[in-house]
Amino acid sequence: MDKPFLAVHLPRSMKFHWLLIPLLTAVAVAQPNEIRKSLARINNTAQEFNYRVPWLPGQIGGGSGTGWVVAKDRLMTNAHVVSNAKLLTVEKENDPKKYVATVEFIAHDCDLALLKVEDKDFWKDTKVLDVGGVPEIESSVSVYGYPIGGERMSVTQGIVSRIDFRPYAHSVMDSHLCIQIDAAINPGNSGGPVLQAGKVVGVAFQGLSGADAQNVGYMIPTPVVKHFLKDVSDGNYDRYMDLSITTFPLQNPTHRKALGLPDDDHGVVVTTVPAASVAFGKLNVGDVLLKIDGVDIESDGMVQLEGERVMMAEIAERKFKGDTVKFELLRDGKPTTAEVTFTEAWPFTYQANSYDPARYIVHAGLLFQPLNRNLLMAYQFASMRLMHIYTHFIQDEMYKERDEIIVLTALLPDPLNTYLDEFREGIVDKVNGKKIRNLRELAAALADEEKEEMLVEFDGLGRPLVLNRAEVSAARDRIRKRYNVLQEQFLGEGK
Repeated sequence: MDKPFLAVHLPRSMKFHWLLIPLLTAVAVAQPNEIRKSLARINNTAQEFNYRVPWLPGQIGGGSGTGWVVAKDRLMTNAHVVSNAKLLTVEKENDPKKYVATVEFIAHDCDLALLKVEDKDFWKDTKVLDVGGVPEIESSVSVYGYPIGGERMSVTQGIVSRIDFRPYAHSVMDSHLCIQIDAAINPGNSGGPVLQAGKVVGVAFQGLSGADAQNVGYMIPTPVVKHFLKDVSDGNYDRYMDLSITTFPLQNPTHRKALGLPDDDHGVVVTTVPAASVAFGKLNVGDVLLKIDGVDIESDGMVQLEGERVMMAEIAERKFKGDTVKFELLRDGKPTTAEVTFTEAWPFTYQANSYDPARYIVHAGLLFQPLNRNLLMAYQFASMRLMHIYTHFIQDEMYKERDEIIVLTALLPDPLNTYLDEFREGIVDKVNGKKIRNLRELAAALADEEKEEMLVEFDGLGRPLVLNRAEVSAARDRIRKRYNVLQEQFLGEGK
């Protein structure tokens, strides 16, 4: 089966502010020489986070991609090009100097990032590339970049073959508007502009590899680019909003008749409204959605937007935190309206790739960590219970009981924990009878000195893990020294 790859070049040795950004303004159509001067090769010396030994730094690697001048003194590229960066340098053609760059904003959900370069010499002779609209199907585009780590700019041409909603490989869980082209997009092309008639119409970011997929590349279209730039214009990135509901198409005439709908191919029925959804309490299961912000919803869940048929979710995707969307609907056969205000997308981001430092607690040689996709990849857990809870965390609304799944991932062997191996891969439920919802609550419970004994209860296990507080205190220094535990816990920032 063909799998998406991110078009960032990795060397063979590795396998693995506040600033008001001006919105894009119209400029003259860029000429080929101006485009060349407004591109940069980005080199990333990266260090991944160590999920198995989280108090120690992870492996150092690197990669390269492409950036382009999107605003005054700012470069745009892909988030996956600059993720986990320890040092970023950028280079221009016909300039031997390597300039230091820093990430100003990064959006892992839509795979875009904004870089700044302090050295004013870098910006000499550069020009802001104008951002255009969505190209038409069968129209020609040109992809600019530095594929396969090349030292000089490369240009490939292709045809726009599909405009669709697709998963973005960088986060795994997020899907957005995406444009498929048959131009070659290779490792190193990531972040490079895709141009048509001298205007940027997309950002190259991923492709398909496999025997059945040849010359299938994807670019991030300009509605996503503009959404990102507008989002960060206040100095913060709030990420994409999401209705977080599911609907069922109403193409079956018998189903439509049973709901009292005319035979006009409009409307979808709401099938789930999770408790964490921004639509909870506003929409009900069984509601028939007819219009969203005045736009007709077709019976397959599509809408007509700017001359294209796109998923209904695209209208919600163009909203920002604090914005509202209005539905016209039928509820119990009667017309009514509902207004939904966007706040945040948690916990629907829980199963996406994380690019934050690994959080953890080491206590009595026991390593506790919140479960996420990165931890799953690092440990390859054998526990079926753990895998079930992770997989169904959102679907079964387990977030009502806990904010995150805290797992005893490993033991640092010591006489204190010799007989505790059976609790490995256990999910923390309570400490001394108190329900544990997140890592911070676990840290507070373990630090509570009121009781001599600590009883840690795990989901599905018949007996608790028991620790004597005095023995834990006596073993603390020897465990730290033996395993070079530089920091006994990192709880992260905020929640």
